Amino acid sequence: MPLLHDINPVALNLGPLQVHWYGLMYLLAFALAWWLGRRRIRAGFLPGVSEAGFGDLMFYGMLGVILGGRIGYILFYDFGTYLQHPLQVFEVWKGGMSFHGGLIGVMLAMWYWARKQGMHFFDVADFIAPLVPPGLGFGRIGNFINGELWGKVTGNGWGVVFPQSLPAPYNTMSANELQVQLGAGALNPFARHPSQLYEAFLEGLVLFLVLWFFSKKPRHRFAVSGVFLLLYGVFRFIIEFVRIPDEQLKYLAFGWLTMGQLLSVPLILAGLFLLWMSRSAPVLRANQAP
Repeated sequence: MPLLHDINPVALNLGPLQVHWYGLMYLLAFALAWWLGRRRIRAGFLPGVSEAGFGDLMFYGMLGVILGGRIGYILFYDFGTYLQHPLQVFEVWKGGMSFHGGLIGVMLAMWYWARKQGMHFFDVADFIAPLVPPGLGFGRIGNFINGELWGKVTGNGWGVVFPQSLPAPYNTMSANELQVQLGAGALNPFARHPSQLYEAFLEGLVLFLVLWFFSKKPRHRFAVSGVFLLLYGVFRFIIEFVRIPDEQLKYLAFGWLTMGQLLSVPLILAGLFLLWMSRSAPVLRANQAP
C-alpha cells in the first residue's frame, strides 16, 4: 500500500515569519560541513590552514552554494518563468536550487580562496569534496518535504502519493478525504517513486561514506575530487530514469534524456579525467607544506 505525502513544508510559524523545512535543511548541511571540516583541519588534511582560515573558506563556499545554486536553476531549468516574474528569484524557500549551479559557485569560491592562500586549487577541492554529500542528502530531504521533484508512477501499488501530482478530482480534496481514497485503493495508480529519497541515499549517504573513508588516507592530488564527480554523475544519471523531468523542459531527446542527465555527463567525464591525472600527481601529506 502506498504512503500519502502529508508533510507541512513550514516547520515553525513565528508570527508573520515562517521557517520552512527546506531552509532548515540548508542550515543543517552547512553546520555538518563546518563540523566535519574542522575535524579534518585538526587532523592535518589541509596543511598550513587554521580553523579560522577554514572558516573563511566555509563562508565563501556558502555564498557559492546559495548564489550558484539559485542562478544555476534559473539559467538551466526555468529561465523563462523568472524572466516574466523576476521577484520569484528570491523565493528560495519554495525550492529551485541546482546542484550543477551550486557546484560552479563552490568551485569559484574555492578558486578565490585558494588563490589568496597560494594553494593548489585541487588540494582544496580534494579537502572539501567529502564535506559536500551530506548537504546534498539534506537538500533532497528538503525536496521530499516540499513534495517536489517526485518520481515516475511505480505501477505496482507501492510508493508515495504526492497530492500536488494528482489529477482532478483528487487534486482538490482535503488530506482527510485523500486518506479515505487511499484506504479504498483509489490512489494506487498514482503512487510514485520517492526519487528525492533515492537521491538522498545515493548522493548523500553512500557518496559521503565512500569519500570519507577513501580520503582518510593520503591520496594523489585530483583523486578525491575525481571520485566525487564520477560517482555523483553516475548516481544522478541513473536516478533520473525514475524521476519526472521538469515540466517546463520535459525530455530533451530520445524520449528519456533529461536536463539532469545532460548536465551529469560532463561530471562523469571530468571525474574520469581527474582520476587519470591523479596517477602521476603528488600526494599532499600533513607534514609537507601546501
